[in-house]
Amino acid sequence: MSIEDKLYMQMALDLAARAMGRTSPNPMVGAVVVKDNRVVGQGYHARAGTPHAEIHALREAGELAGGATLYVTLEPCCHHGRTGPCTEAVIQARVSRVVVAMTDPNPLVAGQGIQKLKDAGIAVTSGVLESDACRLNEVFIKYITTRLPYVVLKTAMSMDGKIATVRGESQWITGTAARAYVHQLRDRYDAILVGAGTVLADDPALTTRLPEGGGKDPVRVVLDSQARTPLSARVINQHSEAPTIIVTVPGAPPEQVRALQEAGAQVLEVPGGKDGIDLAVLLQELGQREITSVLVEGGARVNGAFITGHLVDKVYWFIAPKIIGGTSAPGPVGGPGIVHLQDALSIQDINLTRCGEDICVEGYTVKLD
Repeated sequence: MSIEDKLYMQMALDLAARAMGRTSPNPMVGAVVVKDNRVVGQGYHARAGTPHAEIHALREAGELAGGATLYVTLEPCCHHGRTGPCTEAVIQARVSRVVVAMTDPNPLVAGQGIQKLKDAGIAVTSGVLESDACRLNEVFIKYITTRLPYVVLKTAMSMDGKIATVRGESQWITGTAARAYVHQLRDRYDAILVGAGTVLADDPALTTRLPEGGGKDPVRVVLDSQARTPLSARVINQHSEAPTIIVTVPGAPPEQVRALQEAGAQVLEVPGGKDGIDLAVLLQELGQREITSVLVEGGARVNGAFITGHLVDKVYWFIAPKIIGGTSAPGPVGGPGIVHLQDALSIQDINLTRCGEDICVEGYTVKLD
């Protein structure tokens, strides 16, 4: 691949990232039209139901699209969804070459879009900055191929691995910069999940509060097998477009379930599991609701259940330069644990970031290609 191809594809990736957290259940896509080594059109997909990136870029280019090169971060679609096929628009614009970062993992496309362009006589180059494009759309890739949400576990602990003192005090282990970064994560992912114990102990709002204002509130998901969430809890009583889902099991007190529903919460009943709720079934249910990603901000028990169940795709692990101590002070992961070190969960593709005085370890439970 040429230096020019990399340069313009990076521009397209940067455009795509502008819609971070806004396109679900669609991918983030950016497009750039180049003619005579000059950008004549650009655009990105802003949200589901709106024109795709290619359409924005081609409209801006107008007649200059004829004979130009189109750089797009994802293979152009060739099927009718909420919008028409982008391949038809590309062909009609008389583009001479299309450079694609990655093939669309959607089974409805999966190489067919590229083939349609080739059949129309358009030269196609694929795989330019492919790994960057896959990383950008890691949520979409999992969801469109499995119909399961991408699960991200976020936790914060002291240097000696404690998430609270021996008396349960946990606010705040990390500093203001780390907490601000967590709100950026909430703005990025579709849902945030906690256990009923967190709601009862801390009464969190579970909303997005960015320093510059605005932000998108995630869907609030509370694991509450016995419907113990108080009707006065902030997860229920606040002005937010995002719903609150209380997850219970069969046999939860019907009067409390009814009261939660009347208070405005959605109640989702799933089968019980070893840790109170069958998390695998829950993720299937959330996927059916087009919730493509879940940010887990639970305590030790919830974290342990997700890790033991091999349900976590990515972690954000904040470490504060503090030593709490105490044999009985809780750590970030509960559950039965492992017996042999060879069975420990390995974190791959690690990235370390300074957040003020704290360190964030970002990594994946499965090594990326």
